[in-house]
Amino acid sequence: MNTTYYDHGTPAERWERARMFFDAKDYAAAARVLGALVEEVPEQTGPRLLLARAYYHSAQLRRAEAELRTIVERDPVEHYARLMLGRTLQRQGRQTEAEPHLRIASALAGDFGDGA
Repeated sequence: MNTTYYDHGTPAERWERARMFFDAKDYAAAARVLGALVEEVPEQTGPRLLLARAYYHSAQLRRAEAELRTIVERDPVEHYARLMLGRTLQRQGRQTEAEPHLRIASALAGDFGDGA
């Protein structure tokens, strides 16, 4: 297999490259780097969460949903993944499915909405 620019270097170098693409709003390029990185280190939440965000911002909502569900299964109190999952479902017109995730994300963030 030929090494491309997207998968060249150590995991740390690829993580930095992916973050640069993401920060430059080149979400498709970020996803290319992160996809391989997530396969290599599937237990790490950071790359998977950034991959989900890259998918979300590039309107690859089913892929974003799949990554976010994996994170939430492994770490049910990962509030940002819950929030992103809720927003991803909303963006797909699946409000009923989104609501529990959005409520849990708010509760985990300490926003109980009761004025307390």
